[in-house]
Amino acid sequence: MTEQAASGITAGVAGNTGAHGLDAQTGVSYEHEGHHGRPASWVAVSIIIIGFVVGGIAMVPSPRWWLFWTGAGIVVIGGIMAAAAHILDDWY
Repeated sequence: MTEQAASGITAGVAGNTGAHGLDAQTGVSYEHEGHHGRPASWVAVSIIIIGFVVGGIAMVPSPRWWLFWTGAGIVVIGGIMAAAAHILDDWY
């Protein structure tokens, strides 16, 4: 059998690309990154979620429309806050 030209990769390194293999050799870090977004954006999203929860609770077991519309108003207020905080600019 003829010898084949080697690609330069040793047999032990080629299959080991995990955290202690090739990634560790190249310096790639897989540490947990922080959550994206600013605190104002998270507050706006929390207010929107609270509005949805209030609106959902208003529908169980029979619709209480005043509470539903209160929840809808909370969602609108959260949406306005999100727009004012430029929440769509948080994507990076």
